[in-house]
Amino acid sequence: MNDKVITGYQLRVEEAQQQIDKYSKLINTYSFMRLGIFALLAAAIWLSVKAVGFGLLVALFIILLFAFAWLVSRQSFFEEQRQYFINLKKVNENEIASMTTRGNIYDDGSRFTDDKHPYTSDLDIFGRASLYQLANRAATYPGREILANWLSSPSQKQTILNRQEAVKELAAKPTWKLDLQARLLFANSANAGQLDALFHYLKLPLHLPGESWLRPYIKIAPYLLLAAIIGGQFFPIVNLLAILVAIFNMGILVSKGSYMAKSGFVADKIGEVLNHYANVFKRVEAEQWQSAGCKALAKQLLAGGTSKKIAQLSRLINKLSYSLIMIVGFILNVFFLWALKQIIAIEDWKRENKDGIGEAFQIIGEMEALLSLSGLHHNYPEWTFPAIADGNGYTIKAKTLAHPLINNAIRVANDFELEDAFKIDIITGSNMAGKSTFLRTVGINAVLGLCGAPVCADSMELSVIRIVTYMRIKDSLNESTSTFKAELDRLQMLLAAVEQEEKVYFLIDEMLRGTNSVDKYLGSKAVIKQLILKNGVGQVATHDLQIARLEDEYPDYVRNYYFDIQVVDGEMLFDYKIKHGECKTFNASLLLQRIGIDVEAS
Repeated sequence: MNDKVITGYQLRVEEAQQQIDKYSKLINTYSFMRLGIFALLAAAIWLSVKAVGFGLLVALFIILLFAFAWLVSRQSFFEEQRQYFINLKKVNENEIASMTTRGNIYDDGSRFTDDKHPYTSDLDIFGRASLYQLANRAATYPGREILANWLSSPSQKQTILNRQEAVKELAAKPTWKLDLQARLLFANSANAGQLDALFHYLKLPLHLPGESWLRPYIKIAPYLLLAAIIGGQFFPIVNLLAILVAIFNMGILVSKGSYMAKSGFVADKIGEVLNHYANVFKRVEAEQWQSAGCKALAKQLLAGGTSKKIAQLSRLINKLSYSLIMIVGFILNVFFLWALKQIIAIEDWKRENKDGIGEAFQIIGEMEALLSLSGLHHNYPEWTFPAIADGNGYTIKAKTLAHPLINNAIRVANDFELEDAFKIDIITGSNMAGKSTFLRTVGINAVLGLCGAPVCADSMELSVIRIVTYMRIKDSLNESTSTFKAELDRLQMLLAAVEQEEKVYFLIDEMLRGTNSVDKYLGSKAVIKQLILKNGVGQVATHDLQIARLEDEYPDYVRNYYFDIQVVDGEMLFDYKIKHGECKTFNASLLLQRIGIDVEAS
């Protein structure tokens, strides 16, 4: 475990807590000041009515109203800052938890689990204690989807290399990375419906009856009412006109109530969300990028003026929310027809800017996927980025390759080499000696490397290959599928992939376990021969030593490896190290004896 990295996160947690305490005190102070303004407002109303009259009441009311609005604005800013530092503290604590206990506040990708996928189920890519759970730092729905897609299929060589450079750059900017995660954390508890509602709202035009005369009237309405109020101080009869204008304005708002409710309800739900996203877009646009991948994402956002557009819509929606404040909203609506004015402005924005907004959120999703991979690089600097090999053959060369989901205090690393060749490796060995884990180690690191992430090894060179696995075969009562039938279906899928797709690398763990030993051996042998005929390349783990004899029949194509045990004073010692050759020591009898079954006596 990298103590230096954890210490860095702990320091950020402490700094964030100090800021949380600071803004909490400011919020309390401004809350008391707001109460004071209310008291002054009440006193001003009482004094103006008692002593002077309506004119002074209006003047005092306006002054205190502006003072109250300023206090509300400042307190709102302090609350936003406090929430930001609360989120910043959470994301730093989450990194510590991820490194120490494999905890993660982000989605574990369980909904992407698919037993019929070529490898994700067998290699623990999604779900609890999965690779996705280890890596994911995507709070938004697009980000989670993009990361899942990257882990579900290999990318092209240039794409991998571009992602590697972007991941390295982001990992070298831990403060920026954590800042963006904190700004996006609000979306972590939200579902896809939040953005879906936004996109639906932007695409749905609302046509306002009488818009042609309402637009100019809304512009002159406040001046008309103010002139009537001022005129009433000199000519009392004009006060009647002021009252009529106010009633007329409120009548307009009431008559357009259904229109405003339809637009305002959705807008009110997404106003704060948009403000968060505007800040995120701005952070991506403003950063100085070196890698081609990050530059391209920022350039796309800048070209569309995304942050400015979203910030503008957010401001319009926030202005609309002022009309919901009891006294303030009444004054604004009477003078300015405020709610109607803001909704018309929002509709104008939608007509001009709705195109391209969906693509902007996809860009943020891709940035989140890159952030997820960069977290692995930052948290585990001893991991390495694989070189991506060319050539028609298959290359998998690794030094001290280990499983990334096994605690580094107990995991065992192995070397492995397959260089631009076509080979099938038969791996024999005892129960629990490490065969299955080794297959998964090769597979999961290939998945990491081929999506642009670092791998759990000192060095690695890797071809762009398509992984297909045959490991955890499950029956299905719902589909009336027995274990053996499920195995046959998986074998059929594997053979079809080898024949029809490019550069398939298979990982097979104990074929045909759902049948008798004779059929199992004959069937397994026949499948491997069929794979050889199809120029298949991969690994086959088995307990059946007879399968290892295929090396004699195909010396240029089949290689034997094994995992063994040492039995010392009746105790089994595992080293979990892969070796050339075939296994000579098995342990099933010893394991049965440990649970009270004497094999020799039977």
